[in-house]
Amino acid sequence: MPVVTKKYQVTIPKEVREALGINAGDEVVFVRTTEGYVIKPLDEFLKEMAELAKDVEKTVDDLRRGLGKGVEGSLKELGD
Repeated sequence: MPVVTKKYQVTIPKEVREALGINAGDEVVFVRTTEGYVIKPLDEFLKEMAELAKDVEKTVDDLRRGLGKGVEGSLKELGD
């Protein structure tokens, strides 16, 4: 059973390190979820964030076009 030291350090059990593919010197992140915290290797986390962000620009452009159409429609209604 891992124990938190006076310096707030914890040894990650071998079974967990192997399951996560964590090696000595690797950086990890603690990700807060609705169910608690999840530990992930930093490179895995960055890949996940890059995947989520890859379509942001397209989404923003779509949003702008949609808002523009909404404004145009509202202006037409005001003119009627």
